[in-house]
Amino acid sequence: MAEQREPMSVLSESDCWNLLSSVSLGRLVTSVDGQPEIFPVNFVTQRRTILFRTAEGTKLVSAAINNRVLFEADGHDLTEGWSVIVKGSARILRTDEELAEAQHAQLLPWTATVKRHYVRIRPLSVTGRRFVFGAEPDSLS
Repeated sequence: MAEQREPMSVLSESDCWNLLSSVSLGRLVTSVDGQPEIFPVNFVTQRRTILFRTAEGTKLVSAAINNRVLFEADGHDLTEGWSVIVKGSARILRTDEELAEAQHAQLLPWTATVKRHYVRIRPLSVTGRRFVFGAEPDSLS
């Protein structure tokens, strides 16, 4: 008999970081002029932080002004999916030591643009869910 799995389960923090390190595209959620904004970013995990690069513009300014951000990444296959949300503090890296460490991550831009600025998100909380796909159960009416 096949093992019945719950349709949704909570992931441990360790599982969340393992899943985050398995993908390279996520979404940065921040506030711009008092309005929520979401930006797709390619990223890496480094020492249980999120690291991404950006050019001059809205993402950089919002990271400088609103250090509290959300970051979300997810993944799926035919049978299951997952979603991880990091609530954290974003900071533009400035010191030679910070920049040298970030450059070791070999995070390359996906688009043919110059992205000179590194931003690191230090987590305040990390939560995740795993979803097992399947048919909707019959309603009990």
